[in-house]
Amino acid sequence: MTMGTAALLGRLLPDDDPAELDVRQGQFHQVVLGADRVVCFPRTEAAARRLPARAAVLRVLAGLGLGFRTPEPLLASGDTADDVPFLVLSRVPGAPLTDDALRDSAVAEAVAGQYATLLAGLSEAGADRTVRAALPHAREDGWRRFAAGVREELYVLMSDSGRRRAERELTALVGLPHLTGAVVHGDLGPENVLWEAGGTAGTGGTGGTGGGLPRLGGVVDWDEAALGDPAEDLAAIGAGHGEEFLARVLRLGAWSDDALHDRIATIRASFALQQALAAHRDGDEEERADGLASYAAVVGPGRQRQR
Repeated sequence: MTMGTAALLGRLLPDDDPAELDVRQGQFHQVVLGADRVVCFPRTEAAARRLPARAAVLRVLAGLGLGFRTPEPLLASGDTADDVPFLVLSRVPGAPLTDDALRDSAVAEAVAGQYATLLAGLSEAGADRTVRAALPHAREDGWRRFAAGVREELYVLMSDSGRRRAERELTALVGLPHLTGAVVHGDLGPENVLWEAGGTAGTGGTGGTGGGLPRLGGVVDWDEAALGDPAEDLAAIGAGHGEEFLARVLRLGAWSDDALHDRIATIRASFALQQALAAHRDGDEEERADGLASYAAVVGPGRQRQR
């Protein structure tokens, strides 16, 4: 961090010891975690322009009574005279599940049930008039526009085999129905779902939350929130926790139709391309290269990795 950013943090997090701040880097933001506040610094100009819309969505979510916590906007750079763009949020308690947490069947069942409840709440919220007026709706031509963007902007960075694979995935995406009935988080990976230890005796499994069955504490990083297809969030759960765990969530949520399963698989197959295109447009070469790794992505100026 620059000296200017460090001085700004001193004002935004006055009760925190700078040496103890936890700094994390996401695809769009560098995030500094204080004891009870979080400061988000956009990594690109495009991410900075999205900060006001992000704050507006979080205010709507905070008023929904979803049964779990979401970050609440407290202060933004537009409210001060600072030149550095930022957004200060309340810190949601809890920690992501550890890698081995779901090996215990009781823990897996408890966590899957709470994921099912989380998604049911988001689906119900999608019918709320206030929510539907405040959140963006998935575009009817969204997947077609995405496919066109990949072809125009990323195909030049792929090998022949990578383009053939991408074309199969994009053709399937374009054939998906247009659905906007549910609030969709848009990036429901394990790192964005925070858990606390519950009071029931059993095997521990949360990162840094002690013993007991995990209890959902909150969900963070709502940058991609919109009204869309819940298959997107289910696909993220499957990508983060595996097919066996996803099957538990689907069973407990009584989601059994084949059409939903097909949409989940199609959307999940597009995640790497989604990451790569977003990073390409934001000018983030590292994230773009990671997303394109299995399509023969560029790994440095003038070099390609063929796969």
